[in-house]
Amino acid sequence: MKEFRSLTARAAVLDRPDVDTDQIVPKQFLKRIERTGYGEFLFYDWRQNPTFELNRPVYDGARILLAGANFGCGSSREHAAWALQDYGFDVVIAPSFGDIFFPNAVQIGLVPVTLDAAEVKGLMARLGHGGELTVDLEAQTISGPAGEVVPFEMDQFVRHALLEGMDAITRTLQYEAEIAAFEARLPSAVQTTSL
Repeated sequence: MKEFRSLTARAAVLDRPDVDTDQIVPKQFLKRIERTGYGEFLFYDWRQNPTFELNRPVYDGARILLAGANFGCGSSREHAAWALQDYGFDVVIAPSFGDIFFPNAVQIGLVPVTLDAAEVKGLMARLGHGGELTVDLEAQTISGPAGEVVPFEMDQFVRHALLEGMDAITRTLQYEAEIAAFEARLPSAVQTTSL
């Protein structure tokens, strides 16, 4: 997982509440065992409608997604976070996230920023026809197209993991020497050399 400090990029607006993981990546595309290749199926059913928000040319290449409340609700489908990241999104900003989607996003380095609903609506209104935002995780701010700066809060453990690019395995490997010392002090319950 890569470190995330700050990003200035085009932002796309998906002003819909309760976008669930089956809408993000439909079930029929969950046959892969790797985490790549899901981007082409992002919002697959909705993309069939030419008027779907993300079909607008002004959002081509967007790396930041502004979304409605309860984004990523529904199942524990980690493929939803994979599809968003594989499509090219690095940050999702919403008033709230599905309970399982949020840690799935953090685990792969997709930055979920929770922001007051009125602030999200304000940014959406100013970006309705395209534009850029700057998301600064170190300063915990979002800079908008009119120069406004909006602060946001983030759990410090989550923030540290994203800033340092640390998933659960990387965090565990920080303690490799201590784990090895602990295991060396404990005799094995089973003689593994005889297996």
